[in-house]
Amino acid sequence: MTRTYPVTRVKRFVRHSVEMVLAMFVGMAVLGLPLYAVGSGWHELAIEAPAIGFLGMAASMTVPMVAWMRYRGHGWRANTEMSMAMVIPTFAVIALVWADLVTDTGVLMTIEHVAMLAAMAGAMLLRPAEYAHA
Repeated sequence: MTRTYPVTRVKRFVRHSVEMVLAMFVGMAVLGLPLYAVGSGWHELAIEAPAIGFLGMAASMTVPMVAWMRYRGHGWRANTEMSMAMVIPTFAVIALVWADLVTDTGVLMTIEHVAMLAAMAGAMLLRPAEYAHA
């Protein structure tokens, strides 16, 4: 049996985090291209139809993240937890929009993304072995 040292586990854990963020950026770019093709974008959509804009943003980040996690060998449980880490903050931001508590889409997008990253970190910290494996 090979012993995995703590430094190696931390590196794998961090690598997973970086890979997920990169997958999310790729998703926003690739899945956002059709919006630009029709003369729109995430910013315009967030202003004109914030709920759809935020849901679209979450989907465009979650789909490639799940695909990459499956490619890396993660099971459906981990994918579901990580997807919820993306979706729950989105619904919370949409609730802020509908309640008219926050109207600045830039602020809302910042809240959404910070909450997503925090929720992802929380999901990863609940199961460190899942995210530190080879």
